[in-house]
Amino acid sequence: MAQFFPEHAVFIDPSSEHFLGDRLFDASNAFLNRDGTLEPFVRLREQLMARGIPVHTADALREGRVVAKQNHYWSMGLLNGYQPLQGRDDVRLRGFFLFEPPLVAPKMYAALPELSQQFESVLLHNTIGDGYSLRGVDTDKLEKLDWPQPYESEVPSAWSRTSRQNKLVVIAGNHNPRFRRPEFYSKRIEAVAQLGKRGAIDLYGRGWDRRWSRQSAWLPYWRHYRALMQVYRGSCESKFDVLANYRFSLCFENMPMTGYLTEKIFDCLYAGTVPVYWGAPDVDSLVPAEAFVDMRDYAGYDEVCDAVLSMSDGRWQEMREAGRQFLRTSGRARYFNSLLHTCGQL
Repeated sequence: MAQFFPEHAVFIDPSSEHFLGDRLFDASNAFLNRDGTLEPFVRLREQLMARGIPVHTADALREGRVVAKQNHYWSMGLLNGYQPLQGRDDVRLRGFFLFEPPLVAPKMYAALPELSQQFESVLLHNTIGDGYSLRGVDTDKLEKLDWPQPYESEVPSAWSRTSRQNKLVVIAGNHNPRFRRPEFYSKRIEAVAQLGKRGAIDLYGRGWDRRWSRQSAWLPYWRHYRALMQVYRGSCESKFDVLANYRFSLCFENMPMTGYLTEKIFDCLYAGTVPVYWGAPDVDSLVPAEAFVDMRDYAGYDEVCDAVLSMSDGRWQEMREAGRQFLRTSGRARYFNSLLHTCGQL
């Protein structure tokens, strides 16, 4: 039997069906909540429920298990989740989040004209059409997305670790862009292979040792397979635990695109590991330039490697501290509460 609430309820369609059944808010699930990735949603639910507003995953709304007079629906990227709710007077399609870039989710960007018609707002990394087409899109519905972060300051157990290797680390899964461009997957592979020859980098992540998988079926992987395997250290249970063992991290986004700033650089700042960043061309307007090494300032991988491995301890500490202060001040204001600010305006 459905529960009827007097006024409002919020429903979130997660990016994957694994998070349905309110598992999106289950901080005790060590697998789904690895490194606190669910904390923004847990925080959102706690604060809205403190105001008397129920929050559930959207399957509760579609199945009629929870219903209010006004049901506010937000999608985190499931294209087929909102159609059953269209036309209902008691449902407002409030917003659609595009966390993935066009390289990873081309179908979502192809659906932008429809999404901007159906939803009150569409949140994405930039509203100027960098990396995607604005043709047929209601641009008045587009809003800048700030990637919600789990913590408002450093992770003490990782940040404070002093015994670190003076080398770089990469934490990334093995992915194949399938001829879509522009992409930085191949740049990441090239960097690991080249710096691996100098013993200056370690690689962590899933799928790198699956030589015959679909993800591995492209030329850069096969060309550098032996070099990748020489520095591959397996997957990791906690990114923070791995990052805390290194002074630097090679931090490349999946593609270059204005405003496309993901958790990758934040993971480094949380752990006190200085990121060597390449991705959003406007990154220095999003994160202080003092907190990261900009790959664009160097002619190649060997040059940036020479610069970071010869960095003085004093300079390294200054960059770490700049990252920590960013997290504690403007970083907290922009990213820590971004999900609450967006979904909490009823």
